[in-house]
Amino acid sequence: MSAELISKHFPNLTAVQKKQFERLEELYLFWNAQINVISRKDTDDFYERHVLHSLGIAKIMEFAPGSSILDIGTGGGFPGIPLAILFPEVQFHLVDSIGKKIKVVKEVSEALGLKNLRATHARAEEIKGQFDFIVSRAVTAMPAFLPWTKGKFKTESINPLPNGILYLKGGDLKEEMAPVKYPYTIYSLQTVFSGEFFETKAVVYVDTTSK
Repeated sequence: MSAELISKHFPNLTAVQKKQFERLEELYLFWNAQINVISRKDTDDFYERHVLHSLGIAKIMEFAPGSSILDIGTGGGFPGIPLAILFPEVQFHLVDSIGKKIKVVKEVSEALGLKNLRATHARAEEIKGQFDFIVSRAVTAMPAFLPWTKGKFKTESINPLPNGILYLKGGDLKEEMAPVKYPYTIYSLQTVFSGEFFETKAVVYVDTTSK
């Protein structure tokens, strides 16, 4: 699968964005050979399982220009880097506790010329500042993830959904979400993307502005 898969689902990409998406695979193959940041078995399906999967968040929320997004546990840069390409007028802060993964994020971001992204080697709890949304991709179960986000949300919302968490998860989420006291919605990605991979994938939106 090539970068054309991204253009198919996001037909309004600029020439610059198309080129950035096209470069992603070669950059990750290069860095993955040195520092294992994505599963080797997924490299053949890189655009589906990493890039398009990350952009599932964009099908739920089109971030308003000027928004600020924190990506907790970004690993090698997912979902943050694909989202930063798609939303050049939105600020992204990518965080991971593993330094070598953040090194890859910085190298890839620099190679792509992303001006709206910064990356920090830190634990989520150490990050200061407030954001419109926090995104992540299956770092841990939601009840364990929520404490990492405490105090990190702006009070005023400028997006269609109130500020909160947009979390990429797979499998049956009913049991995992049962202890969560905030209002939440589970958006199945098989309604927007075709293919077996997305049959069990979802974006979980948690509205952290109310209980």
